[in-house]
Amino acid sequence: MSEFEVVAELRSETGTGPSRRYRKVGKIPAVLYGAEKEATPLLVNANEIGKQLENEAFFSHILTVKADGRETQAVLKALQRDPATATVEHLDFLRVSSTQEIQMNVPLHFINEESCPGMHAGGVANHLMVDLIVSCLPKDLPEFIDVDMQAMELGTAMHLSEIKLPEGVRLSTAIEDAAHDHPVVTVQEPQKLDLGEEPEEELAADELEGEVAEGEGGEEAPAPAEGEGGGTEES
Repeated sequence: MSEFEVVAELRSETGTGPSRRYRKVGKIPAVLYGAEKEATPLLVNANEIGKQLENEAFFSHILTVKADGRETQAVLKALQRDPATATVEHLDFLRVSSTQEIQMNVPLHFINEESCPGMHAGGVANHLMVDLIVSCLPKDLPEFIDVDMQAMELGTAMHLSEIKLPEGVRLSTAIEDAAHDHPVVTVQEPQKLDLGEEPEEELAADELEGEVAEGEGGEEAPAPAEGEGGGTEES
């Protein structure tokens, strides 16, 4: 059922101080909770979990968490990163039950984007959403959801109601009316620079050229007085 295994060990100490010490030795604090059971503090190997987090599927898969000789089915519900270094500081794993629905963020994969008519007409695709919050049983949790752009014309949008969800999967928030049927992706004409007004720098240059031309065609400038720069001596 699970393609990912998270090997963990029980954590005996909690709190800010112990967590810092754990991180210094390459271990990341975590917690396993849910399914009406007590929360279990854990530690995971920083290098191993770092490699797993590089895989997009890790965030939307049922995981097998191994700790204290037991295996638990869970999902990665949240993670905390250091705002300065982006290193992972804490992980939250939620236990799952085969009979209870879960809510998860599932990434969107946009397919047939380059071949759609709108793109051939010179349009630009704007991805307004990158994932969806869905509800389903753990066995039905998809790794990703395809957004097929094959038929999109220039100037059109695809909305939530048009996304084909896998069997057993539904949006966590119902689409009650058009106001809740948000666009997911659009194909629009590229924005063009408004050339109706010349930039200020160009206007200034044009005005300067006009002044020079006026000076050339008008009265001659008076000859400099003696001793005011009209000679040939080097200064």
